[in-house]
Amino acid sequence: MSLIGYVNNLDLIIESTFKMERAISIRTSVIAFTLIILAFGCDEASNKKVAQEGKTETIASSTKEQQWTQDQADVKAMIEHFLIVAGNYDLDAMDAMILDKANVGSIRLIDGAWKTSTITIAEYFEKSSNNELKPYFEPVRDWDIKISKGQLAFVEADAILHSYGVPRRNNVDFFTLIKEEGDWKIFNVTFTSTALPDDEKKLNMETFARSYAQVWSGVRPEFVAMFFEENGVLQVNESKPAEGRAQIAEVAQGFMRDLPDMVVRYDSLVTKPTGTEFHWTLTATHSGPAGTGNKVEVSGYELWQMGDNNRILKSQGHFPTEEYNRQLGIEIEN
Repeated sequence: MSLIGYVNNLDLIIESTFKMERAISIRTSVIAFTLIILAFGCDEASNKKVAQEGKTETIASSTKEQQWTQDQADVKAMIEHFLIVAGNYDLDAMDAMILDKANVGSIRLIDGAWKTSTITIAEYFEKSSNNELKPYFEPVRDWDIKISKGQLAFVEADAILHSYGVPRRNNVDFFTLIKEEGDWKIFNVTFTSTALPDDEKKLNMETFARSYAQVWSGVRPEFVAMFFEENGVLQVNESKPAEGRAQIAEVAQGFMRDLPDMVVRYDSLVTKPTGTEFHWTLTATHSGPAGTGNKVEVSGYELWQMGDNNRILKSQGHFPTEEYNRQLGIEIEN
């Protein structure tokens, strides 16, 4: 029966029992109630559809990154930078981003049991430095950022920790930040960490390239060398090839010394018959020893041949040397 027919039949019953004034009031209430039921049914159907698609309002809102407030955007950028310098074990850079006595708590699932640890952030990384350090790359895949009074920030960052382009663990990081003299500083970091299933631990070349760009933007040249096979080779333009990890680390050290604020940005990967081209853009200031203070921005690429251990076996680097030297203000004698 249609809604109109339903209401008309209801009118006949009402008119035979009550006065016209009372009937009109009841008729209005019934119509309103019926419309509410219909609307509720539509909402229920919509909610069921959303549930079937595996979505919720919370998840949907967290993916709308273009709608961050300025404080949220600032906090997000700060945490992204912190995860980069942490993955590079750049202790000086991290120290500038945390408050005194800031702490870190971790809860790891190991052999079926949860292991907890609480320590200051400084002690956490100092303790790690006693072991053989290895770089890691931890991009965040989902954010939840709440700001209180423009002074306190609570962040949940769902991330995947990668080692040389292979996903290893799911880290859900929780940050508390306090604004100090206009700058956001980290007061607390807590995270849960669970290993990924073995069938998900597969090399992703784009992630490998982004991780490689990250270590070039760091302060540890040995991290760059770790992306190469033990007998790997790196040649930059027409220079003498660096053979083995020790020589490759020396090449990276030269750039990091001359360009202390160097940032290498991943641009793209291009598959060629002769290997994989890793395209990058470098920005830096020539502020190392005998530096000119000039800024530089130059793009180039490395042609990779990968080894059996999913590390670089051979890399041939290309970038415009003359333009690079011109921007830095370096005169090369012929």
